[in-house]
Amino acid sequence: MARAFEDLFAIADGFRDVPMAGRTDTSILSNAAAAHGIPPANLVPFQDVYLAHLERELKPPNPRKLVLPGVRALLDELASRGDVYLALLTGNYQKAARLKLEHFDLWKYFQCGAFADDGADRNSLVPVAMARIRECGGPTVSPRDVIVIGDTPHDVACAQVARARGIGVATGPFSMAQLRESGAESVFEDLSDTNAFLRLLEPRRDA
Repeated sequence: MARAFEDLFAIADGFRDVPMAGRTDTSILSNAAAAHGIPPANLVPFQDVYLAHLERELKPPNPRKLVLPGVRALLDELASRGDVYLALLTGNYQKAARLKLEHFDLWKYFQCGAFADDGADRNSLVPVAMARIRECGGPTVSPRDVIVIGDTPHDVACAQVARARGIGVATGPFSMAQLRESGAESVFEDLSDTNAFLRLLEPRRDA
């Protein structure tokens, strides 16, 4: 994103003071533009320039580019179940999310979802994802049957606003304690214990 910003606006490290973790690409870009006095109309070409940089960046091998512990095994298990519907809710632009997940062969698990293209405010995305699921032929469910998994308090907050269940995973910049303090229903160090996560799907006493 910084390279695309510099290409378009000749401003190096344009996102230096812009918070990114758990925020949408749309919001991040808007905040950076405002900080540097760039009119919103000038942002139209940004996504295409960014995607070109992202595609190039994904190609070279890098030990930092990896699938986090347990993710693939958990997705395999959830995809095999008839009582689960997988959807992707992310702050990434849809095309960026697809590039990233296809690189790791993870895009195939998600038929639809909600993305930064759908709104700058992450808190608005759970209802969008639920509507997309219905449009894709998935089930109509109540928010309390939706589980949002994320690694920032913003992920937990978007679940809370929608009255969904927010689950924290401390594989990002926030600790387990910080995710608990944000109100996450459960918090995991990572997703390597598939069975522990699957217990969240068992009928709850308050259901």
